[in-house]
Amino acid sequence: MLLLNKFPAWLSAFALLLLTQEPVSTSEVTACGVTVDPPANIEITDPGFLGYLSIHWTQPASLQNLTGCTVRYQLRYYDTYEERWRSVRTVKLTYAAQFDLEKPVKVRILTVLKCACTKGTEVQGEEKEWVYTPEPTGVAGSRIRDFHCVYYGKEYMECTWEAGPGQPPDSQHYLYYWHREMDETKECPEYIISSEGRSGCRFPRESLLEFSKFNLCVNGSAPAGSLKMAYFSIEVQNHVKPTVVSSVHVSETDGELKLEWSPPSGQVPDHCLEYEVESSTTMENGKEKQEKIVLQNLEDTSFGIPRKAESQKTCFRIRSKVNMYCADGGFWSDWSQTKCTEDKETQYIPKWRYLSLVVIGIAGVIILCLSLWILKKM
Repeated sequence: MLLLNKFPAWLSAFALLLLTQEPVSTSEVTACGVTVDPPANIEITDPGFLGYLSIHWTQPASLQNLTGCTVRYQLRYYDTYEERWRSVRTVKLTYAAQFDLEKPVKVRILTVLKCACTKGTEVQGEEKEWVYTPEPTGVAGSRIRDFHCVYYGKEYMECTWEAGPGQPPDSQHYLYYWHREMDETKECPEYIISSEGRSGCRFPRESLLEFSKFNLCVNGSAPAGSLKMAYFSIEVQNHVKPTVVSSVHVSETDGELKLEWSPPSGQVPDHCLEYEVESSTTMENGKEKQEKIVLQNLEDTSFGIPRKAESQKTCFRIRSKVNMYCADGGFWSDWSQTKCTEDKETQYIPKWRYLSLVVIGIAGVIILCLSLWILKKM
């Protein structure tokens, strides 16, 4: 049976992870005559949201009869996507966090107690750690590689991948995705097909959600067995690639070159764009001089530079990217068409040629005068 039919059932079956590794213990902490124990009955459940797990616990028995006290919990979990510990304090008995299900799930938790008898000081109990390491499944070497997502002009997103080096023959890939406004995972709305089969997925704009975890899983099946699962969690606003900048114009006024353009088409707001201008100037000696400059002024769609006296022609091209005020990352657009100034020789005579003409003119006048003087003497 194809894994397409098995995957939703697998999500339901993978309903509970009870992390039971021996906790990391510290010395026992007491306050107000009671032991500040860590939370009890810790459970980590997987609702089937591709790594978005729910952590549940109950108040320790030693603190259940206390009155006039504030009990909080400090939860730490390891974010394997960013390779750092994240920390949160809460009075609730549940918390949800994103994990990479291909790597160990690490959670640490302790109790924080503040009472009148502690004189308003928070007392932290011992911290315990739980670790769950997923067991690898699937054909060795069958996990996809080079997974890459690009959100083109904020109009649609494409996520592509390459087959794993050990992928067996007659394999079929499946992609599933989820974000916080979805009740359940869904399969790719439109697969990208290559000569090797499914090699990507195209998402319409309405299926995406910005500034939220967008979870993806690519798995597959083959007659030789299931393929290894690959999990990814992205934020789609950090994967935008604007369309090509259009309507580029170059003009010259009073020795200054001015480049003007229109913002690229698409759904990216004008105030979210920055631009990079590349200029290439041909000098009189035949050499070329290239320069690049990034323009971060919001909604600035013009750029001016003085024309170098020794230059003959200057060409420009421009590209855009989402700026740091609207996203944490993104891709540069493709370069626009190249626009050039007119050849300088068609506009005015260089200084050295002008001086040469002046010298030649003066010499001609002198020769003419001498000739007339000679003729007069004769």
